[in-house]
Amino acid sequence: MIVFLLRTEETLMRDPADKHERVNQKRRTRAAVLNAALELVRQGRSPSIHEAADAANVSRATAYRYFSTQEHLLAEVTLEAALDLNQVVEGMQQVSDPEKRLDLLVQAAFKLHAANEATFRTMLRLSLEPPSDVAQDSERQLGRLRGGRRMDWIEEALTPAQGHLDPQSLRYLVVALALCTGIEALIVLRDICDLDPVEAEEVLRWTARTLLRGSLAEERRGLA
Repeated sequence: MIVFLLRTEETLMRDPADKHERVNQKRRTRAAVLNAALELVRQGRSPSIHEAADAANVSRATAYRYFSTQEHLLAEVTLEAALDLNQVVEGMQQVSDPEKRLDLLVQAAFKLHAANEATFRTMLRLSLEPPSDVAQDSERQLGRLRGGRRMDWIEEALTPAQGHLDPQSLRYLVVALALCTGIEALIVLRDICDLDPVEAEEVLRWTARTLLRGSLAEERRGLA
């Protein structure tokens, strides 16, 4: 009985550390699969969970514990790439001029998409060709694998200008700016317009600036 109690006490004392290590191991395993998938996407591939697991030297069954579908996996890949943009959005809090805030966002978004072009092109292709085995609700929850946070970032950039625009004008402006802050804009300027990256970025910054200035001027004319 004494031996049993001693062993039980030893187990209880060891459990917190063991639990913490198990959590850390799960995080490392998940990160390994995610990083492997990101590398495959950068090579222009659309990796399945099996392929990502094999590349990460993780069992396929284990990989499925973290990513239920290929779409889930690739959506997480895109979110990983978007983390740097979140930092830019947080930095905008120190800027009061909406035009400067918007310019920071457009520049950061362009650099993000240009640096991870293969990743975002793959995601766009998958979003346009959803697999038949994905339920409609699941597809909607993934935002069709597109940049679902894009609208939030734009609204945040325009915060200082919100008091100068009526709700409908603000909504139209946010929607219009979404056209120049995603991979779609980069594809049009690079593939269709044949622009180099430097000029493509300048065009997007000019477009965003012109849209904002035009919206504010139109609002002022309406109040005159």
